[in-house]
Amino acid sequence: MAGQNEHGNGAVNLLRDAIPRPQGSSVSSCAACPVRDLSFCNALSDEELDHLNRVSSDVFLTTGQSLFDEGAPADHVFNVTSGAMKVYKLLSDGRRQITGFLFPGDFLGLSTRDAYAYSAEAVCSTQLCRFNRQKLEHLLRDFPKVERRLLGIANDELALAQEQMLILGRKTAKEKIASFLLMLSRRAKKSGSQSNPIALPITRTDMADFLGLTTETVSRTITQLKSSGLITLLPGNEVRLESLEALEDMAEGE
Repeated sequence: MAGQNEHGNGAVNLLRDAIPRPQGSSVSSCAACPVRDLSFCNALSDEELDHLNRVSSDVFLTTGQSLFDEGAPADHVFNVTSGAMKVYKLLSDGRRQITGFLFPGDFLGLSTRDAYAYSAEAVCSTQLCRFNRQKLEHLLRDFPKVERRLLGIANDELALAQEQMLILGRKTAKEKIASFLLMLSRRAKKSGSQSNPIALPITRTDMADFLGLTTETVSRTITQLKSSGLITLLPGNEVRLESLEALEDMAEGE
């Protein structure tokens, strides 16, 4: 638990040191955001985005740096603009269950309670937009389009949670790894990124904590998929899916 406290203190300092957006420029940071089309604010006009820009700031994380801890006051919400985040819960015996990975355009920190329901940590160098929760809620009353978009995001999160429940259910290790790789490919395609080969900045330990496996099982299974010619491990943490059809059959237990 000492590590959790250390992360927690880092998260507090991080939120305090978030970088405010410059005001008064002809083009707001929100309007120039490279993932605007993927984010919750894509329904807003440039003029409306200027209002959003005034209540936002930038947060930069290094690999392994905590954004917030489970149980901390949920004072802010965030949008990933580059990099990747993992969200997780700590079990009573100290074990960790990763519940999801977030990529550019994804939103995190939504909570119906006053405290975060999970912890969030950077998988690699990551940049996020930070919004004061109370100020954002005020803006939602003026911009119902954003509120509808956030509802859609919440529905997407529910669908992803249901997909993970299926993965964690009765699937074998090979079926889980195949499902995971295909999920990353689908998400990359949906966001307009390269879907094959896929970027895989996620460590095998994190994959294990997400899939309910041991790190050794993940490593052994990836080696088996590589030996079978179903995947190729490329430089730069990329994986080429050599046979989508075979991987899909494997993911379905066929």
